Amino acid sequence: MATMQINFFSKALKKIVTITALVPVDSFISPEDKACVPDGGFKSLYLLHGFSGTFSDWLTGSNIQELSLENKIAVFMPSCGNNFYLDDKERSELYQKFAGQEFVEMTRLLFPLSHKREDTFIGGLSMGGFGAIHTGFAYSETFGRIIALSSALIIHNIAGISADFKDHVADYNYYRTVFGDLNHLIESTNNPETLLDKLLQDKKEVPEIFMACGTEDFLIKENRAFHDFLDSRKIRHDYFESAGIHNWKFWNEYIGKAVTWLAG
Repeated sequence: MATMQINFFSKALKKIVTITALVPVDSFISPEDKACVPDGGFKSLYLLHGFSGTFSDWLTGSNIQELSLENKIAVFMPSCGNNFYLDDKERSELYQKFAGQEFVEMTRLLFPLSHKREDTFIGGLSMGGFGAIHTGFAYSETFGRIIALSSALIIHNIAGISADFKDHVADYNYYRTVFGDLNHLIESTNNPETLLDKLLQDKKEVPEIFMACGTEDFLIKENRAFHDFLDSRKIRHDYFESAGIHNWKFWNEYIGKAVTWLAG
């Protein structure tokens, strides 16, 4: 397994960004095994961190390195701050464009990856689960599948909140900065539901979706609501619940199941 930390200048974010790359070109099975690239290049998974996370979270918190090697899928993990992977046009910090376009283009320049939609995936946990769904819909021509674990699908929680609002994560000023005009959030393109409806209206292909959330997770109601929304739009998806909270024990279990789903 080739494991690398890479720094490069992001035009979308106007700064140096750091990513971790896992590229399964080698194997520990036998000394005689040679480095090998599949015909057409590796399948790729762009894996997003949660709130307050970094490029190293998945590598230290889960067995993603083993999963990458076993399933011959290259995995790329960025650091993207606490911006829910949404574009901040006022500050010219385009996190959606970075996650959905620039990140993919850069890794394809650096590594032998398949450029096919059916071989290109995006996933994440918590804030990164929201980011994976939103980015997957926004760049549906790029991503064929989405993994969303314990996703922070909080659009309906914060739409229309007052200026004195504060919850256990952040306050009105933060949500206003990240999501834009909160009085018009539901109909905005920062809402994944709006993006999905636009895909359906334009008769474009929707990525396949794998969702999971623990039954004791503080985000379980939001995940159930989005599952119901997908059902209401007749979007085929795999949705799972089991005992668990918002932690690596749950995410580690379900990233294994999700990567098996990708490789299947």
